[in-house]
Amino acid sequence: MHVYEVRPRKDHRGVNLISGALPFGRLWYGDPDAIGYAKFFSRSHDAVIRVYDEAGNVIDTHEHAGDFREF
Repeated sequence: MHVYEVRPRKDHRGVNLISGALPFGRLWYGDPDAIGYAKFFSRSHDAVIRVYDEAGNVIDTHEHAGDFREF
């Protein structure tokens, strides 16, 4: 299972998408499409996407079941 974190940036310019499953560990997003990218990147794996506020509290959780199925 892949675990993703969406955290606001300290400079208030978008969000960081953080995960050990990403090729570089962290991505910067200026728009709110970080959740969509995490769902797309984990399309063949189950994933949990946690959205944090500026205080570090979890404000939303998305669970994504992998769409890829064997025939």
